[in-house]
Amino acid sequence: MGKVFRKSTRETSILSKIESSREHARRMAISGVKDCSDDLSNAIAMKLVENNFVETTNKNALEEQIKGCLEKLTKSDDFDIDYQVSPFRNIVTNPHVVSLYVTAFILEKLINHKDVIDIFGEDVDIYSCVNKQVLKFLAREKSSLL
Repeated sequence: MGKVFRKSTRETSILSKIESSREHARRMAISGVKDCSDDLSNAIAMKLVENNFVETTNKNALEEQIKGCLEKLTKSDDFDIDYQVSPFRNIVTNPHVVSLYVTAFILEKLINHKDVIDIFGEDVDIYSCVNKQVLKFLAREKSSLL
């Protein structure tokens, strides 16, 4: 049976602060993508090809598709983002929203692109490859703001 929370307890206040800090981090990550979408899409495409996760006939088309995915992410509302990532939300214990969104795009949409021959590897491996690049670029953007 689920735990019942009382409105005036300290527990509710702590849970509310945790949830609002998660939402704030999510919004900051998504807005941070706007400033580095060109470089980030290039890095993700390059690493996917280097690590043999994606076999393609045109790396530039792959980069453009990922850039379009990142731009769509910055313009999407919360429902659309949650809907896109829902099949993959349990891929890791604490997923990064941007990495999860791009991974879902790669596994569901990019596989049908005319320039993509095939996608290899497990979902978690592709997520890990994407996540390394996302964390590197978003950390760079965050440090440039300071």
